Amino acid sequence: MEFQTIGNKKNPVILFFHAMGVTGESSYRVADYLKDKYFCVMPTSTVYCHNQRYQRKQDEIRQIEEYLQKQGIEKITLIVASSIGADLGLTFLSQTKIPIEHTFFDGGQFAQISRLTRKIMVPFLYLAIKSLYWSKGATLSKFMWCSEESIKPYFIKAGKNLRYKNLYRQMMDSLEDKEFPKLSQEVQRTIFFELGSVEEHYKYRDAVKKAYPYSHFPLSQDENHMQMQILDPKGFAKMLDSIIRTGKLMRIVSEH
Repeated sequence: MEFQTIGNKKNPVILFFHAMGVTGESSYRVADYLKDKYFCVMPTSTVYCHNQRYQRKQDEIRQIEEYLQKQGIEKITLIVASSIGADLGLTFLSQTKIPIEHTFFDGGQFAQISRLTRKIMVPFLYLAIKSLYWSKGATLSKFMWCSEESIKPYFIKAGKNLRYKNLYRQMMDSLEDKEFPKLSQEVQRTIFFELGSVEEHYKYRDAVKKAYPYSHFPLSQDENHMQMQILDPKGFAKMLDSIIRTGKLMRIVSEH
């Protein structure tokens, strides 16, 4: 993995888990609005690091924990995990012994997909992500719902470093067709699972609600996958800050 940070390490810590097809630096657009109050840590998955070999989620977690330990970090104020990053974030949350105060999943891809289906998906995902590098971001609208110029550099860099075998190993290790990790009622109450009402991943919401009935399930009406984070990073940062300060969302959303 590779790690980027912004802010003063003496401040409360926010740990970001990024989406598929981008690097950890994609969280800079949000973290920049939080840097005066928080220390933001943005790992890049080994999948998108030059000359690194992805092993499994447990190895990613080990690398993150070792990095935090070297930084002298003993507590995480907020985890922010987006799209497929939520798969790793949820595993981290269920396994780490580091105290975590709040967790926010944005468009979490909590799909439980068979191994064969994931295996079939790999070449298509690989070509889609690589095409963003080859086309200098021109194919972004085919990969996502938008062609936002501000996020293209992160897709291009990720596509440049992506190796087929790394993506294959990640997909075989992610979105598993198993039960979700067990979490205590106390931990569940600190988690927000947010989805946009028109995004494809909305279909996973009921399964997650069944697994974690004590959590919060805000719904962004008429928004697509990670829409607020992409189009309004300042507003998204304010929303995260409200969770840390009050344990509630500043934004008016529906939980039904």
